[in-house]
Amino acid sequence: MANRALVSRLQPFTSTIFAEMTALAQRTSAVNLGQGFPDTDGPASMLEAARAAIANGVNQYPPGPGMPELRTAIAEHRTRYGTSYDPDTEVLVTVGATEAIASALLGLVEPGDEVVLVEPYYDSYAASVALAGAERKVVSLVPDGDRFALDLDGLRAAMGPRTKAILVNTPHNPTGTVYTADELAEIARLCQEHDVVAITDEVYEHLLFDGRQHTPLATLPGMAERTLTISSSGKTFSATGWKVGWICGPAELVAAARAAKQFLTFVGSGPFQPAVAHALRTELDWVEEQRLALQDKRNRLSTGLAEAGFGVRASEGTYFVCADVRPLGFEDGYELCRALPERIGVAAVPVQVFTDNQENWRHLVRFAFSKRDEVLDEAVRRLHKLAS
Repeated sequence: MANRALVSRLQPFTSTIFAEMTALAQRTSAVNLGQGFPDTDGPASMLEAARAAIANGVNQYPPGPGMPELRTAIAEHRTRYGTSYDPDTEVLVTVGATEAIASALLGLVEPGDEVVLVEPYYDSYAASVALAGAERKVVSLVPDGDRFALDLDGLRAAMGPRTKAILVNTPHNPTGTVYTADELAEIARLCQEHDVVAITDEVYEHLLFDGRQHTPLATLPGMAERTLTISSSGKTFSATGWKVGWICGPAELVAAARAAKQFLTFVGSGPFQPAVAHALRTELDWVEEQRLALQDKRNRLSTGLAEAGFGVRASEGTYFVCADVRPLGFEDGYELCRALPERIGVAAVPVQVFTDNQENWRHLVRFAFSKRDEVLDEAVRRLHKLAS
């Protein structure tokens, strides 16, 4: 039943699929491969830096844009891609990437503007567009062998005189797709042709597999001046509960996001900010070890899903692998995900909830492999029961 007190633009967003499936997993003691968080901690020196910050009194409001040492570490980190940002005017620390995305849209998009999203899209994207009073235009990923590719013809058709921004997520959640050089080049060309701002969600920038390298959209010719690059410590350093994210970009665009951000949370994550600065400077070797471990976990879960009868799609990055439920005799991923915790004790997430065109995606389910090996093995053991 609709909540008559809730404004109409938020009526479709009263709960998230993650809350629903996690609650089901907890109630049934299911193995939770639904929500994308690791079940082990990040680097020990980062955790110790946070403890030291708390013990040394770093427990009050940090500066509004973020602590200078973290903004400087973020700017230094971005030089690995050949980009240069002024930590004082071109870097903004946020309460996770989710707030960064919302702040960027609220600060840059007028009611009635159009924002292009690529489906499947992380669920906060559509909610943030609605909060801004804007309209979303949706372009789909399309099957390309065992992976997904960006529908470039659809993207060209979606861009128009009312397009203000495009939200680009690569590596892509939920599909695990990494955009190709040609796809990024066409996004860049269209942004310049239509004078569109790109807001890029790059939280999985370090978690690409099989030798792939991350290419920030801001590094392409003509894009530095029109791109807000968003990333986060949560996925990079396995600290999703810390909620330390950031935005990098030209000063004018960052200032627009900051104007919105200061009236959302004002500031956050005080004692965690110096710890993240420490990790950005000293723990990227740990991140590389984590990437290799996640690649092995992807292989482990993908093989197990295939042996259990799923049609497994390629995962080129992120925490996630998508699987087709139709070879097992099911048609609707949402119905299956609602039944799985009770039926066999596994929680997953249906891909269709991240889309406008749900019929095209109802056969796919997303599983998270950012778990300990024994957890993945137990999930696979249980999933084999579906075949019978």
